Amino acid sequence: MPTREEALAVLATSDDELLDVVAAAGKVRRQWFGRRVKLNYLVNLKSGLCPEDCSYCSQRLGSKAEILKYTWLKPDEASQAAAAGVAGGAKRVCLVASGRGPTDRDVERVGKTIEAIKEQNEGVEVCACLGLLSDGQAERLREAGADAYNHNLNTSEATYGDITKTHTYADRVDTVQKAHAAGLSACSGLIAGMGESDEDLVDVVYALRDLDSDSVPVNFLIPFEGTPLAKEWNLTPQRCLRILAMVRFVCPDVEVRIAGGREVHLRSMQPLALNIANSIFLGDYLTSEGQAGQADLDMIADAGFEVEGAGTTTLPAHRADALAAAAGGCGSHAAAEGSGCGSQAPAEGAGCGSHAGGGCGPCGGHAEAPAEAPAAEAAPNTARTDLVAVRRRGAGTDLAPNA
Repeated sequence: MPTREEALAVLATSDDELLDVVAAAGKVRRQWFGRRVKLNYLVNLKSGLCPEDCSYCSQRLGSKAEILKYTWLKPDEASQAAAAGVAGGAKRVCLVASGRGPTDRDVERVGKTIEAIKEQNEGVEVCACLGLLSDGQAERLREAGADAYNHNLNTSEATYGDITKTHTYADRVDTVQKAHAAGLSACSGLIAGMGESDEDLVDVVYALRDLDSDSVPVNFLIPFEGTPLAKEWNLTPQRCLRILAMVRFVCPDVEVRIAGGREVHLRSMQPLALNIANSIFLGDYLTSEGQAGQADLDMIADAGFEVEGAGTTTLPAHRADALAAAAGGCGSHAAAEGSGCGSQAPAEGAGCGSHAGGGCGPCGGHAEAPAEAPAAEAAPNTARTDLVAVRRRGAGTDLAPNA
């Protein structure tokens, strides 16, 4: 594992060194995950109207972002939405609901939704993202068939209070630990681009490693109009690639997912990022639109990667076996050819997958740039509101989803 100084050095590399950094991170990625890309699909079960004040979120208390707002989808509605993603190649569905955390009735409701999805989509993995968990709720979700639970740390402990006041960093850590203890695959990630320092980014990634997250979604802030961070346009494609590489070096054997904001901030560099990350979301996000699902599939193929099939496991053997043991299940399956060494023993098999979505984080968006303002002419820190499109289709609407 790299030292903190080495992790900081990755973030400080020059543009002349960037391709060398990507190549080095790509070698680690291929050792553990070959050239497979896992597809994940978000279903927003309950949108908007959240009592929490997370500054980055379009669903926050007091948000003026003109997003879709609706209460709980029925199990059959959620299952229908999930089926669209599965048909597009997604092997994991993330069920997300806005709010501080679920009531016991909410957990029962989500349990029925999980059952409906698994009945209608054989072999699909389901991750829940419902906010802060109370005692016993993770176990109930596991019993209902959930495979994973997502709850992002988002930023460093030192700066968390600057982003959110209605709950603490420790609350988030506690929920990830509850999920882990219940035998759920722990998924927890970060949001880059909120004005944080390099030290903050390294701090949160090392914290995620200490929590032993199987999956680390890397969100890039979508500065939604109507939120406190609307003016924070701090990212360039090069910066995003350095962040992804740093995460891969510190967490070599975990599922690194390019989550919300990849279309907005990586833009034409998205295919290069696949050399570092082994997982993406297909189609739209929670409250904003992603690029067309077919465009995602074409991008993967054109970059020389392949979509990870439902019969292929995601995680290396040592992680899969530990997860199976915690859940009281069986061990890993056969290895993907080319999986190899890293910080631990070489993986002879790939194991059960992990997933998560930026459920409590931002949701990436994309829209075609107008002809008079092509992306190539925009200054790095210029607000590109033309790239943010609020989701008006899929879950919670009468329009077909983008998958």
